[in-house]
This record gives sequence, structure tokens and C-alpha cells, in this order.
Amino acid sequence: MPAAFGARDDMTAPLVFITGASSGIGQALAARFAAEGYRLALVARRAGDIERWCREQGWPTERWAVYGADVRDVPAITAAGRACLAAQGLPDVVIANAGISIGVDTAEYEDLDVIRATFETNNLGMAATFQPFLGPMRERRPQKCGVGRPGTLVGIASMAAIRGLPGHGAYCASKAGVVAYCESLRGECRAFGIKVVTLLPGYVATPLTARNRYGMPFLMKPDDFAERAFRAIQGGASYRVIPWQMGVAAKLLRLLPNALLDRLLVGRGRKNRQGQ
Repeated sequence: MPAAFGARDDMTAPLVFITGASSGIGQALAARFAAEGYRLALVARRAGDIERWCREQGWPTERWAVYGADVRDVPAITAAGRACLAAQGLPDVVIANAGISIGVDTAEYEDLDVIRATFETNNLGMAATFQPFLGPMRERRPQKCGVGRPGTLVGIASMAAIRGLPGHGAYCASKAGVVAYCESLRGECRAFGIKVVTLLPGYVATPLTARNRYGMPFLMKPDDFAERAFRAIQGGASYRVIPWQMGVAAKLLRLLPNALLDRLLVGRGRKNRQGQ
């Protein structure tokens, strides 16, 4: 059964801006917010795929818009943000979800390009996603905001941010950077009433995880993650690991001495490198 918009069909309904919306977590989040009555501003490189999916849901065309952009392309993603502001208004929630995950071997020269692409997508792309909206959110009075605050910025990190994993250095480092960046941004935004939410998914069944060569405990469906993420965002969480079982694992991983962690990771499958 396709997701449906809530009862509010007027253009005063709240607006959510989501990157990486053509599949996986991004698409599931779009459906969940639509079911709650939000208008949608959806961004991805494959804009045609999102447009087809939105039409398949039977949603009124005035309730959604699609912006084609690669978050690595700073002029393109910031232009998408400005286009959203002009066409749909200032979002109530901005979710920087676009990300890539590719295994790397630093001994291989060509993998340096993969490391660069990972940081450009997962880190610079997140900052560029937020940039067009920060100034207008600072100027918006809380009482005029549909969710009771000037706006909410959501950064999608990962459980991989907690400890480094063999063969996964670029992704782990980039997601650790997301956590630190969002923490810094949270402090900067507090005086303006802007909420910053950091979400750390565990394993979610998406194209990013489909080819993993190792066990993925507590593997979630994208819709299940989206439901819990929506509740965390609406509930005002600043930091949330999803599912909670992975949150417990995260706390244990932080406490493990390096020597013990190294022994536990011996023989663990490595993330596929590009082309594998």
C-alpha cells in the first residue's frame, strides 16, 4: 500500500528536504514524512527515478518537488537548496542522508580517489546541504515554524563512526567526522533555536549493504529505520543510535581496549573495494 499524505493538503504543511532520496533510507524517510503530512523536497543524482516513484505513489504534484544534484558538486547542491527556498519555502526539517560506502586499501594508489570521493560525499556534501538553509533558519521566528522551532538539521552518520574497521577506513573516518561536525553545529545553532540531530543507523538493508561480506547483526528494513528515525527527530533527540541494540553495542565498543578489539576483528570480512 503506497504511503499517503496526511490530512493537511494546504501549502502551509511542513516541508522536509532530503538528499539521497532515490533509494534505501532516503526513500523510506520520504515516505514516512509524507505519511505524516509533510511536503517533500527530494534530492538525488537520479532525479528521474525519484519523480517516477513519487508519481507511482499517487501523491498530488503540488506536494512534492525533485531537485537533481550530486552532493559532491557544491555549486549544484547549494543551488538545489536555493531552488527549494524559492519554489517551496524554508524547510522545517533538512536531512543530509546522501552517502557512499566503498572499501579501501591505502596501499593501492587508486583508492586514494575513493577516499577523496567518500569525504566529499559524506562530509563536504552534508555541509553543502545544510548551508543554504542555515541563514534563513536563524532569521525565522520559532512561532512561525510548523514544528515549533526555526528548523531541524539531521545528519545521517553510522555505527561505523564508533570504531575503525579493517578495509573500511574511509567510511568509518567520514562517519566519525559526521558525528563531530553535527556536534559542533549543534553548539553553533543552539542560540538560534535550531535543532541538530545526529542519527547513527546500524545495518540497514540498502544497496550500500547488499554486497557486504560479513555478518550484519540486527539488520533492519529501511521502513523500520525510517519509523524510528522519524520518532527520534520529532521527539527532539540530539543523538540516537538505531536500533537500540546497536546503541548498546556502541557503548561496549567504546569501552573495549584496543588490543581486545584488534583480536576480535581478526579474520573479519573486509568491505568490497571499488570494482570488486
